[in-house]
Amino acid sequence: MGKFKEIFLKNTWYENPVFVLVLGICSTLAVTNNLKNTFIMTIGVMLVTGFSNLTVSLLKNLIPSKVRMITQVLIISFYVIIVDIILKAYLPDVSKALGPYVGLIITNCIIMGRAEAFAQSNPPLISFWDGITSGFGYMIVLVAIAFFRELLGFGTIFGFKVMPENFVTWTIMIMPPSAFFMLALFIWIVKGFKKEGAK
Repeated sequence: MGKFKEIFLKNTWYENPVFVLVLGICSTLAVTNNLKNTFIMTIGVMLVTGFSNLTVSLLKNLIPSKVRMITQVLIISFYVIIVDIILKAYLPDVSKALGPYVGLIITNCIIMGRAEAFAQSNPPLISFWDGITSGFGYMIVLVAIAFFRELLGFGTIFGFKVMPENFVTWTIMIMPPSAFFMLALFIWIVKGFKKEGAK
């Protein structure tokens, strides 16, 4: 259990893929002006990362080293297609809103990074946990950014009006540049906490 806890803390805090390693930030710009879409997108990334890690770990001894990377991409693509099909079948509105960004999960460097750096050299169960927790670390940051962008940009949370009628929405918060501004602010706050903790 100690190993599982260590991986969880590492992937969600000490080596968070977004605010420490600064990976997978393209989707920060793409989907974080809507909390519902962000939540579903990050659930998809978390599941794809977990199952891709599991599959790579199970097959690592059968995959020739010369085609290792392309095989990992094919495995990731398989799970992304499954996520895309499920969204189209059960959440068509969200699927339409996310558009091509679901397919672009394939190019998310967090997924490929975990498959190559961890799953390739570790047992299946711990690899699956590493993928899930990496995806969860990614989710925490994007959901936090989406929360403030939707709240200030639309005055809503998950589409429900929560701000008073006289609240003036911040148009900038629903525009793409605000995603990077919020991410930078988030990284700055977290780095501050880490420095205080180190002291």
